[in-house]
Amino acid sequence: MDPIKAIAFDLYGTLFDVHSVVDRCDEQFPGRGREISALWRQKQLEYTWLRSLMNRYVTFEQATEDALRYTCRHLGLDLSASACGALCEAYLRLQPFAEASEALRELRRRGLKLAVLSNGSPHTIGAVVGNAGLRAEFDHLLSVDPVRVYKPDDRAYALAEQAFGLNRSSILFVSSNAWDATGARYFGFPTCWINRDGKVFEEMGQAPDWQLGGLDELVRLIDSARAETKGR
Repeated sequence: MDPIKAIAFDLYGTLFDVHSVVDRCDEQFPGRGREISALWRQKQLEYTWLRSLMNRYVTFEQATEDALRYTCRHLGLDLSASACGALCEAYLRLQPFAEASEALRELRRRGLKLAVLSNGSPHTIGAVVGNAGLRAEFDHLLSVDPVRVYKPDDRAYALAEQAFGLNRSSILFVSSNAWDATGARYFGFPTCWINRDGKVFEEMGQAPDWQLGGLDELVRLIDSARAETKGR
């Protein structure tokens, strides 16, 4: 395997906790926050995949709002315009996982180029990363918007290869979403699956090169890989 020179991170669920919107959901619909968040995320993903299959691209903001509207209708909840706006705004202020900030800084100290590669739009990615104070940690914030198709399409993963100007074999792709890690592995990235919850990986013909419990372990993985390379 080639030495890792850059890392592309998925955003939603990998660097940032998509379920940090639970409290805001509870504010609008007391006692229903976790239920709303779970179905909202599920439908958000489904809508991106289905729109890619139908070649009917919309922005991530639109897919997110559509998923929220479906969720509330399915759960029998009356979603007002103000509540819809407040909850969609909450998706721009997701909380990073506890270890994310320090892990990103440590990886940069090791001279690695870092990017976000996300299904989010340029606006949503910039807002989420900027609101968390992490913009300076990344060389690139890459949205699928220019290719108008969502991951796990190869055209989405190719954006990282183009931005870094490196062969895909030198770019580590990191995601907590097994479907995303699978797509990246098919594309040709070495992949790391962040498995915080002890889940089982998907059965779709690929396996991640590494499976870790958190982003802090990624720093140790990079150090170990470099030490092994020097020892050869």
